Amino acid sequence: MNILGKKIGIVGGGQLGKMMILEAKRLGLTVVTLDPSADCPSSSVSDELIVSGFENETAYFDLASKVDVITYEFEHVNAAVLAQLDKPVYPSVKSLKIIQNKLTQKQALETANIPVPRFAKVESIEQIKQAGAAFGYPCMLKTTTGGYDGHGNALIKNEASVEVAYETLGAGKKELMVEAFVPFEKEVSIIATRGLDGACVKYPVGENHHENSILDTTIVPARINDTAHKRASEAAEQVLELFEGVGTFGIELFVMKDGNVLVNEVAPRPHNSGHYTIEGCFANQFENHVRAIVGLPLGSTELIAPTVMVNLLGESDGSAQLLGTAEAYAQCPSLQVHFYGKPQSKIHRKMGHFTVVDSTVEGAIKHAQQAKKLVRVVGT
Repeated sequence: MNILGKKIGIVGGGQLGKMMILEAKRLGLTVVTLDPSADCPSSSVSDELIVSGFENETAYFDLASKVDVITYEFEHVNAAVLAQLDKPVYPSVKSLKIIQNKLTQKQALETANIPVPRFAKVESIEQIKQAGAAFGYPCMLKTTTGGYDGHGNALIKNEASVEVAYETLGAGKKELMVEAFVPFEKEVSIIATRGLDGACVKYPVGENHHENSILDTTIVPARINDTAHKRASEAAEQVLELFEGVGTFGIELFVMKDGNVLVNEVAPRPHNSGHYTIEGCFANQFENHVRAIVGLPLGSTELIAPTVMVNLLGESDGSAQLLGTAEAYAQCPSLQVHFYGKPQSKIHRKMGHFTVVDSTVEGAIKHAQQAKKLVRVVGT
């Protein structure tokens, strides 16, 4: 199978798109990217960049005219237009439409008997209170579309805070749902890839730690029992089967004290918590995504050694400056820093990440904590 010169279109030129491109270029593929920003992270590595907003229908047809296959780096794209294109789109537009909406996503998972937290669609303050009474407080109010990194979520601590949460999320201008609060023991995720031939590979379960609803650290392998590992792996298989996925998917789960798992959210793309695979596994999540969508056999997902990934968030606004790398490299030879190339730092914006590999989980955590004190992104 000769893939040299095969052309991939990517909708979205952020950090995920950039990391896809780096793997595609290594395989001799040509990449055309569609993104609103001329200086997006992918701009430095794309063979061609179409600068256009994601709602511009003409731009999607322009992209399709230049490539053999299309993928996307995040969910918030124009699925209706993607469905009209005459080129294959992976993961499928059918699956994307379901996953884009948290309510229809949860409904699909529940119908397939995949365990999820209790949820309900709500359209008024009274319905939110009814859900709160049924689920108990605290509970979470969410917009069904457009949310990320905590945006689009509002914690309802008690009935008295319902109206504030409702106003915070648009006072009914956006579709809303309530989810029961889950007293989980750990948050984990599993990255899985499915090929055009139906072959499926799964990466080791990652243990995730969040700060302000933004992923801070992923530890692999996850420090959970064998039962939880098994059930997380089974849930990932069920998700890929449900969505007939081609490409890489990120599945976020809650682990309960008894080892049972509940699926929190599904992402039809490589996932932030899977960045550890670049140094931690033989074939990383981006390489397997590219392999999948062009019809190549999938690579080994075996963990080379315990790995910790830490996100680098902007600490202040302004022109981005990466600090502390030299000092951190001197202290930890296995440290690998990834700076995404976003020109402007913003507080809590994902600007990069780093990974540390060690012979033990404890050693990787220790070195990551040391590096975290040194490597920083600030605005000037």
